[in-house]
Amino acid sequence: QVQLVESGGGLVQAGGSLRLSCAASGSIFSSLVMGWYRQAPGKQRDLVAAITTGGNTNYADSVKGRFTISRDNAKNTVYLQMNSLKPEDTAVYYCKAARGFIYDWGQGTQVTVSS
Repeated sequence: QVQLVESGGGLVQAGGSLRLSCAASGSIFSSLVMGWYRQAPGKQRDLVAAITTGGNTNYADSVKGRFTISRDNAKNTVYLQMNSLKPEDTAVYYCKAARGFIYDWGQGTQVTVSS
């Protein structure tokens, strides 16, 4: 099992920025595909961004150009830099680690964007 701890969430005004961090332990971090997902009340949990072991990235259309996912294998940490935040970005953000089809989730961190 991979243990994941998110941090960096909070309250921010529209147009502002936040940087989320996810620290992983319990596995070889460089072998993990990492992702950020979010879930708003009453909605499903959707992919925000993902990064492969080789550093390739994928983003939801709604965040392209605003969010950046990155990883630091030396620190066993994945980041989500969120810029130009919008009220519709408000959600609980979850870190996910994948080893093939074996998944582990973090506890989530709340991001609230005020208008």
